[in-house]
Amino acid sequence: MSFPALQLSTNDPAFWVLVVVAVSFVVIAAAMVAVAVLVGRAVRTVRNLESRVGPLAERVGAMAEQAQAIAAQGREVAEQVNVMSGHLSTATMHFSESMSLIRGEVADLKQVLSLSAETARDKIERISQSIDETHGQLMVTTNYVTSRIINPAREIAAIMAGVRRGLEVMLAPAPKQINESYAEEEMFIG
Repeated sequence: MSFPALQLSTNDPAFWVLVVVAVSFVVIAAAMVAVAVLVGRAVRTVRNLESRVGPLAERVGAMAEQAQAIAAQGREVAEQVNVMSGHLSTATMHFSESMSLIRGEVADLKQVLSLSAETARDKIERISQSIDETHGQLMVTTNYVTSRIINPAREIAAIMAGVRRGLEVMLAPAPKQINESYAEEEMFIG
């Protein structure tokens, strides 16, 4: 089984159109693979960040539970308010230090996430532009082939069909006269 595309000569413009279309599809496939790689990297980055934020959130939760326990003890033991206020101020100081550390980590996390999202948007926009440009070039090539090759070929085929019919009419044997065509046939009627 032979493929029509493999029978084209390299001098034929249709061959080069097919080559351009094939190369365009390869470029589009490569762009899609690049997008998939970038999305995979973004997912890995987000998972990394989640694993870093998880322990910090647990530490904050534990510290919050400790602060609540300290506050409950302060209410129950009114005579030890002065002693407990020192402990509470220390716990609050540690809590605020932890909160400032957490805020710094969250700010870093937000910065990394926004940078990753911005990079992903930029890459997707580039790929979209590349696909749009390839589609536009393919449409221009198709229109060029249609207007410069296919339509003239149809017109030439129609002209050749007309010339052929004209030659058939001109080269056809002349019809017989009515007298000649019936003269021989009357002898056998009977």
